[in-house]
Amino acid sequence: MTWQVALLLVAAVVGTAVAVRSWAESDAHRETVARRDLRRRAAMADPLVTLAVQVRLGQLAGELRRLDDDPDVFARAHHWRAVQCAYDALLREACRLSGLAVEDPPLRADQRTEAAERLREELELSSRGWNW
Repeated sequence: MTWQVALLLVAAVVGTAVAVRSWAESDAHRETVARRDLRRRAAMADPLVTLAVQVRLGQLAGELRRLDDDPDVFARAHHWRAVQCAYDALLREACRLSGLAVEDPPLRADQRTEAAERLREELELSSRGWNW
């Protein structure tokens, strides 16, 4: 009886090893490894690029506050929209650097990033340690 159990155990181990080896050589495994490597590379962004984006985000946020506070700015609405669009584009770039999925809106004057999407991106970046 014990030799039958031992034979069954050996068959199970060999069967598992064959299954693992065939999985390791399969296309699905290669795709999984490639996706994992892409995520790792995306997570390891260049720290100097990250710092430059954070500094520029801080500058644009300060410019938005200055435009809001100064009622005497010539063409205030135009300047505010230009700075807001630049801020949104840089925010999307920061999301890409930190590995977040973002969608680029079409380049049209009548379509801009919604405040809720902007807030979501800012909160996601803050939760990942970004500050500006």
